[in-house]
Amino acid sequence: MPGQVLTTMSQIQCMHGGTAILMTANTKLNVDNAPALLESDVLAVVGCPFTIGPKYSPCVKIEWTAGAAMMQSNGTKVLIMTSIGKCISGEGATQGIAIVATTQMKTTAT
Repeated sequence: MPGQVLTTMSQIQCMHGGTAILMTANTKLNVDNAPALLESDVLAVVGCPFTIGPKYSPCVKIEWTAGAAMMQSNGTKVLIMTSIGKCISGEGATQGIAIVATTQMKTTAT
């Protein structure tokens, strides 16, 4: 499914409201003057308030799958709006799916 490309200017959160720090290993592909995010990028999360009962269990990172089939940078798939970001706790538990709040609107990839 086609979708807009995610870049370091996108806004991504864990499902509890924590903010993803958008950094990428990509140094070759810019979209709308910002580096495109890659499927191999692991994004740090800050400010997640999630608790399990009385135990604080914040999301600390987001790992990605389902990058663009037809757009790559150095052999790694570029992230698009429909990519799946798993939010993961410090203990390695999946705690939900990332929410892409905004992205660039000029380029679409499949």
